Amino acid sequence: MKALVYGLAVTGASTVRALQRRGWDVVAADDTVTTERSALADELGVVLVEAPDPALLSDLVASCELVCPAPGIPEFHAVIQAARQHGVEVVSEIELAYRWEQVREGGPRPMLAITGTDGKTTTTLMAVEMLRAAGLSTIDAGNTDTPLVDAIEDDHDAFVVECTSFRLAWTRDFRADAAVWLNLAPDHLNWHESMDTYETAKARIWSAQRPGDVALGFTQDVTVMDRLQHAPSRQLTFGPGGDYRLDGDDLVGPSGVISSTAAMRRSLPHDITNALAAAALVLETGLADTAAIRRALGSFSGPAHRLEHIGTWNDVAWYNDSKATTPHAAAVAIHAFDRIVLIAGGKDKHVDLAEMAVEPERVKAVVALGETRDAVAEAFAGVETVETTEFLDQAVERATALAMPGDTLLLSPGCASLDQYRSFEARGDHFRELAADINSRTESEVSP
Repeated sequence: MKALVYGLAVTGASTVRALQRRGWDVVAADDTVTTERSALADELGVVLVEAPDPALLSDLVASCELVCPAPGIPEFHAVIQAARQHGVEVVSEIELAYRWEQVREGGPRPMLAITGTDGKTTTTLMAVEMLRAAGLSTIDAGNTDTPLVDAIEDDHDAFVVECTSFRLAWTRDFRADAAVWLNLAPDHLNWHESMDTYETAKARIWSAQRPGDVALGFTQDVTVMDRLQHAPSRQLTFGPGGDYRLDGDDLVGPSGVISSTAAMRRSLPHDITNALAAAALVLETGLADTAAIRRALGSFSGPAHRLEHIGTWNDVAWYNDSKATTPHAAAVAIHAFDRIVLIAGGKDKHVDLAEMAVEPERVKAVVALGETRDAVAEAFAGVETVETTEFLDQAVERATALAMPGDTLLLSPGCASLDQYRSFEARGDHFRELAADINSRTESEVSP
């Protein structure tokens, strides 16, 4: 049996190893072969082909039973076209992991799954904390530091799988005992052929479920709710008017009160939505009870770069939301505050940025930066003060000058970071450094 792994970064390397452990003959290819990737291929003992021409790629694909693309390989890539032409199955690492887990000695372990344009990581980590509070060994896998093909090799009781459309697009059998779809908004149109194929990929999180499984959808998302009606499993909802909802100051489910918002370490509007989704996942599968959920929510502070409070100086609260790489995510962040001095902009992913500005009354001033600075400025044209600049350090200087006591200074770009940074983490780290530096200078200037 022979498999082609296309893209030899973290997930690709893990997929190669996992296939080799199960006796597959593996060949690798990549659009860009660096010194590091060549060394990795040598370490793995695989041939690494660089950007094969169409004829060679066609022959390579035809010689394989499986094509396993890395998450960065778009659905219109030549390797996908070749696989379709030759009738070779395309599978993602979560699909492989699921299939192998089903034949595990001792039986498969429970899987929970989360997808959505925004909020996946936070909800995934919340669910992990709830399971751990219930005494289970678990891990966040998939679109995390740990591919699912690696996670299933460890001695865990259950898995919480963060599912991007990149991974779901190439699944057939993958299913979770409970799966939540948080939301859908335009994104990744540089990876998907269209918004329709993006939506279809997301919908795969429910397509292989069985009647005893649980599908959870967000009441406020029309597309999600429409798709939920066709899920083959038990259908439940979360959000306003849903099976899991906020009732006064309490998170409640079909069996009653789960937790009060006062018991949550952080309870911004999106935190409550994510907590309802995570609570539904663990309760409906019987993997945790409300006591474990309350313990988890009482200590959960959220991951870095996701509405991360990095400090308050001169009565101005600074928040790092660099992970907000879509207009929808930025709109969620803006909804959490009033009197905002907003820093936004970045890599152009060819999506409409107007959704960022659905609540302009919350925004006092905008400093737009990066490739999309003019488009961001246009979206917020109704805000009294809108400035444009190119780089983040300049934006932070201007935002600091515009912020007054009682304001929130918020980095929520609504765009990818790749025009200037290697990742949203690098952008957020730089923002933290700039915030610390400019505020230490300000404090020294006012010291006697």
